[in-house]
Amino acid sequence: MGKRRNSLALCELATLFFVQILVVATGQSTNATSWTTLSGKPPVVIARGGFSGTFPDSSASAYSFALLAGLPDTILWCDVHLTKDGVPICLPSITLDNCTSIADIYPKGRKQYVVNGVSTAGWFAVDYKNSDLNQVSLRQPIWSRTERFDYTGYPILSVTDLESQVKPSSLWLNMQYPKFYEQHGHNLRNYTIALSKQVMINYISSPEEGFLKGISDRVSNITKRIFRFPSEGLTDPSTNKTYASLIKNLTHIQTFASGILVPKGYIWSVTNDNYLRDYTSLMTDARKAGLEVYAADFANDNLFSYNYSYDPLAEYLQFIDKADFSVDGVLTDYPITPATAIGCFKNLNTSSVNHGKPLIISHNGASGDYPDCTDLGYQKAVNDGADVIDCTVQVTKDGVLICMSSINLISTTTVAQSEFSSRTSIIPDLQTTPGIFTFNLTWDEISKSLKPVISAPQSDYYIERNPRNKHSGNFIKLSEFLDFAKDKDLEGILLILEDVEFIQEKLGIDVLTAVTTAVTQASYGNGTSLQVNVLSTDSAVLTKLRQDTKYKLIYKIPTNIRDASTASVADIKRFADAVAINKYSVYPEDKHFITNETNIMNRLQSAGLKVYGYGFMNEFVSQAWDFFADATVELNTYYQGAGIDGFITDFPATARRYKRSHCFNAGNNTPSYFLPVQVGGLMQLLVAPAQPPALAPLPVLSPSDVLEAPLPPVSSKTPSNASGPSIQPSHATRTVTSIFVVVVLLPAIVLSA
Repeated sequence: MGKRRNSLALCELATLFFVQILVVATGQSTNATSWTTLSGKPPVVIARGGFSGTFPDSSASAYSFALLAGLPDTILWCDVHLTKDGVPICLPSITLDNCTSIADIYPKGRKQYVVNGVSTAGWFAVDYKNSDLNQVSLRQPIWSRTERFDYTGYPILSVTDLESQVKPSSLWLNMQYPKFYEQHGHNLRNYTIALSKQVMINYISSPEEGFLKGISDRVSNITKRIFRFPSEGLTDPSTNKTYASLIKNLTHIQTFASGILVPKGYIWSVTNDNYLRDYTSLMTDARKAGLEVYAADFANDNLFSYNYSYDPLAEYLQFIDKADFSVDGVLTDYPITPATAIGCFKNLNTSSVNHGKPLIISHNGASGDYPDCTDLGYQKAVNDGADVIDCTVQVTKDGVLICMSSINLISTTTVAQSEFSSRTSIIPDLQTTPGIFTFNLTWDEISKSLKPVISAPQSDYYIERNPRNKHSGNFIKLSEFLDFAKDKDLEGILLILEDVEFIQEKLGIDVLTAVTTAVTQASYGNGTSLQVNVLSTDSAVLTKLRQDTKYKLIYKIPTNIRDASTASVADIKRFADAVAINKYSVYPEDKHFITNETNIMNRLQSAGLKVYGYGFMNEFVSQAWDFFADATVELNTYYQGAGIDGFITDFPATARRYKRSHCFNAGNNTPSYFLPVQVGGLMQLLVAPAQPPALAPLPVLSPSDVLEAPLPPVSSKTPSNASGPSIQPSHATRTVTSIFVVVVLLPAIVLSA
């Protein structure tokens, strides 16, 4: 059984090696620059259990992939535990039940031991001989990550297995529990000394002072000894000193260690509501003591400080790209992201703005950080480097054109808990559920009585955005948006027009004439060089604007497609200059794994149409597993891999930093960690039982999907009496509707509270 699994792991390694050949690792040196590390060299990247954010922690593929995807000198981290017969093995936890299949193999093996003063229950390696563990396979211990690589049946690796199979250039062994193993008859000091004669160990870390002192003169001078700090509230079992006291006496630590490994919160702590405080004095104190500082607990799929806007690259730069300090290394589950931070993003020119490809188009302003379509959201989008800022045009009861991301105010404002909450209606032309619409309230009622509410597109995963600014900012009129944008360093503006037929026919408002008049009155075309872009899912709207204006017109395809017929593309060319498609139309996914690249980009671009992708955001749950929970990896793949012309994004800052990267458009000098991901590469590594069921192919766009009847004439209704054809239910129906409204609106009320 053990031999079979080892063979399977070796086959997997061979597959990874093949992928490595395909990727072609080129130009892997980091940019030449000065660093404020203790040595003056770039920080090191330590892969905790390998690329454990994707593969099971401490598996052969996790270790191999870390070397493939990251820097060539990536350090492989092994948490060392001892078997009953004293074999050092690599496992992420002292208990095996969450990270292996041991409970299935030995269902009666659960024990309870005191580990550093804490009663701990589970399955322990110290109760099994190494040969007993041949039947046990590794599993992904973090349930929010994909479990599909568990089916591969990765064997538990000994330290010597790791060295012989993966051949790391640098190895870090963490000895977390010397005292525990001593209580079970094992001298971890002696095992470590013996192991150092078989394997080149570059780093040894431990939270126990006694252990590090015990090996000080028995291991090679090449091996760095690092004192690891866990929580400050704990005590070193070898000395009974609290870690809180030890962190204040770094000169003492320097007598037996060359560096310290600390949770990242020791350097940049956060408030109770998860915002950054000013950095602590730890880096300064450590430098005075001559100690290196390594920061731990980095993972792209952590819910880290809101200051980083769900961008893991921003977090790494906070630790390595400061004028007064840089940590000497980072311990991470995703080594590709710190590799790009070190190699491509240090010392960027943050004032440079390039309006070339790919275009950065805001989505409701910087809606990842502020409520949609507010003055603060637009200002941040400009500050963050958007090339184009957008306004979704809506109409109020008194005919004022405003910027609002949804015609339904429940989605974007506090209207559900306001004095206007009774103005709900069901308008089948717009939606099948109750709503309170922009045309139900006057501009004064909206601007003076309601507050904006920040969007929460990933609320199903309990992920919220920037809660301190949940209601920040002011709503703005279209005229104010146009005036705001005029003197900004932008390529242009984007006006989004939806529900035009309904507004003209049911409300009696000539919205197209009103919009074009507002644009003209704001001196666009005469007093400004900004390009006016209009986006719509309605081909009739764009056809009308093609006849009457010189705007750049963008046709939004609201459904996912894999291709478009020649006839449908020809139809689009008659009324549009560009197309906006959902990002999943380029790289379809199955269970969050990319399956293939479609032909849609080639089809549209070969016809002379620009293609902009929408749906880009930083939250890791919005991305395929293939992008390693890193929005920059995703952007890079869509640009370098698919050749997309622009991003419509909630987070313009992430896209702007990407365009400023030292590795952007680097050609043959592009390092391997900045290449686009191999399309379908991860899915190819899944064994047959782990493969998700094949999905039906996405549809092909046809002319019937594109062509629409001309817009109807504007009705004779006036804005003051136009409230839309709502359904007025009977008393009995009204009661049901009221219950429905409570159920539907409750989440909105909670979110806006």
